[in-house]
Amino acid sequence: MAQLAVQGPKAILALQKLTDIDLSSITYYTFKVGKFAGEENVIISNTGYTGAGGFELYFYPNVADTIWKAVFEAGEEFDIKPIGLGARDTLRLEMGFCLYGNDLDDTTSPIEAGLGWITKFAEGKNFTNRAELERQKKEGVTRKLCAFELQEKGIPRHGYEIADAEGNVIGVVTSGTMSPTRKIGIGMGYVKPEYSKVGTEICIDMRG
Repeated sequence: MAQLAVQGPKAILALQKLTDIDLSSITYYTFKVGKFAGEENVIISNTGYTGAGGFELYFYPNVADTIWKAVFEAGEEFDIKPIGLGARDTLRLEMGFCLYGNDLDDTTSPIEAGLGWITKFAEGKNFTNRAELERQKKEGVTRKLCAFELQEKGIPRHGYEIADAEGNVIGVVTSGTMSPTRKIGIGMGYVKPEYSKVGTEICIDMRG
């Protein structure tokens, strides 16, 4: 399959030109399959990872060129631009969205990452590491994923150590970038729970 993520508040206006499916009827995190830009069996999904709204389109690779051109023609009046995953990464970080491989991996848990709301302990449903996750939810965790912003110039990078005011290491940066919207360094990282409260001052060790 091929995929295009058409993101931004005007995405629905551009894409509605290309399908008879009422895009406003596709609720967040759901999808419909139908005709799009003259092509059959296109998945139109109200998803994306920028926080700006939009749709992800899934289709067979042989029609990718046709759909690409149609999307850019439909979006021309809205000043649509092609852009890569680097932009998605900065925008998802502004929203505090986790990225697997950075903020989530085999060593982290959804409870530590603040994703308990998607961890369903339904009766009779067993899943990997359920007992430990239930314990974490009941007893608490030893680290929490938190978001931070820099007060000085600099870009926090994945793997940089997080310290307290005395220089004691209390965690590690999992994602960091220069915020395109706010023009400051922002990031996320795991810290000891007592340092995760909003307003807490922490330090990022940038190469010493």
